Amino acid sequence: MIRAATKKAPWLVADVGGTNARFALVTSPKGVPEEAFVYPVADFPNLADAAQKYLDEHAKGAKPTAACVAVAGPVVGDRFKLTNSHWDFSVEETRTALGLDAMFLVNDFTALARSLPRLKPFDLKQIGGGTSEEGQAMAVVGAGTGLGVGGLLPVGKRWIPIPGEGGHVDLSPVTGREMRLASALIADQGAVTGECILSGNGLERVYKLLTSFDGASKTLSAAEITEAGLGKGDPHARETLNLFCAILGGLAGNVAVTLGARGGVYIGGGIAPRIADFLSRSQFRARFENKYRMVEYAKRIPTFLILAATPALDGAAAWLDDQLEFTA
Repeated sequence: MIRAATKKAPWLVADVGGTNARFALVTSPKGVPEEAFVYPVADFPNLADAAQKYLDEHAKGAKPTAACVAVAGPVVGDRFKLTNSHWDFSVEETRTALGLDAMFLVNDFTALARSLPRLKPFDLKQIGGGTSEEGQAMAVVGAGTGLGVGGLLPVGKRWIPIPGEGGHVDLSPVTGREMRLASALIADQGAVTGECILSGNGLERVYKLLTSFDGASKTLSAAEITEAGLGKGDPHARETLNLFCAILGGLAGNVAVTLGARGGVYIGGGIAPRIADFLSRSQFRARFENKYRMVEYAKRIPTFLILAATPALDGAAAWLDDQLEFTA
């Protein structure tokens, strides 16, 4: 049972990734998240402790009655292990520890997908052409600590998010350089998925391989690669970013034609917004559209970079609104 949010009995919303956990409160139905704050996941043994810390510091005595937590990984059953972190917890035990009437755990890209209808024009930067068709399916792809993919389907007047783990589909290399990268990764680990390249660790992996191909074998952190790639002093870092953008565009285009996402494909995650101008000038859009017999179809689908700071929190709030409507 879920009750409408109020100032004294708000909803708790959270977005938990491999690195950070973001929390906020919603104080009315259809309300926007307030008092947003972020904590490093590594600082806490589990979700309950991090959430309680947030409530102690930011809830001002209010007692949440329901929560929606977006998590990085597949949600199956009561037990959840965060894909890229040590958190391993029971949903029911966490609900009880926090004194909630109801707690919902959803995949982070389910929440991100559910946020799409709430995004405003100033939250977005369009890359390339295309025009959104109202009332049509939408999709979201995002690279950060990992790679996530989500979809949103219209059903009557409602939006239904599609959970999944599309970041772990096999990678489809196109150029000779990409094929050499894929071959090296397959030789090392037996397979190569989108996340192997389109993630923070992926940037580091690609950079090391590219330098090794040219006889250097250097290592840099993802942040260092991004900074160097935006400059002109490190050609391997720049090539790494170029490959990232091209492969991201190809994968986003695959998602677009698979879902029929004529409402648009949205790019989230932590990496792309940091290289927004670079992404706009890259091969991202060309690879998005390069779909053989479906080129004209893909060209009509717009792509948007999400600039909003905490869209998954908005999606979690929308999810709770949906549950309240279903209950009513």
